[in-house]
Amino acid sequence: MKTVPMTEAVYDYLCEHQTPLHPVLPELVSITRQRPDAGMQIAADQGVFMNQLVRLIGARRILEVGCFTGYSTICMGLGLPEGGEIISCDINPETAAVARQYLKAAGLEKKSQIILGPAVDTMQKLLTHRGKNTFDLIFIDADKENYGSYYEIGLELLRANGVILADNVLWSGRVVDAADTSAATEALRRFNAVVRKDSRVEASMLSIADGLYMIRKKG
Repeated sequence: MKTVPMTEAVYDYLCEHQTPLHPVLPELVSITRQRPDAGMQIAADQGVFMNQLVRLIGARRILEVGCFTGYSTICMGLGLPEGGEIISCDINPETAAVARQYLKAAGLEKKSQIILGPAVDTMQKLLTHRGKNTFDLIFIDADKENYGSYYEIGLELLRANGVILADNVLWSGRVVDAADTSAATEALRRFNAVVRKDSRVEASMLSIADGLYMIRKKG
């Protein structure tokens, strides 16, 4: 197995050798770390990867399911061209307020929109009002029990050759721990199995951060 053990020193080296995205991000990391739920924030290397992916696929419209304090939103938003947009779904007005503050600081106020409420409802409304095949990239990083629903509606919203990114699919290794039968772990196992067998897509599970599924909708 050809992998590099991700020690703290190796991770620091990795982060030092990638392009910084925006000076506001370290400040956002710092204030988020003061929260008891700080672990919900994506990793720095993941943010840079997602920013590059936005640019590589020429994404103009992004849908994010779960934005927390906005780190991932900013990373993806900074990859958008002029006239691009990122719509984020969340249910927490407190963290959404933080996200809006830092999106503005990153110059993304006009490109971003955070919609509060259950993400399934928001996605269904987008499907009704915007139609199918209207988003280039969808990032799923919310409650694990609803990943299956987000995925199915997301595939309808996604254009051909568009990409769904699903976070936490390795779940700190708990997905391979037979003793862990918690609702979130079981939901992720079901989701991963569905993606693996889905003939509508091609997928690659990456060992970035807590596991990132990169799923391309076939043309």
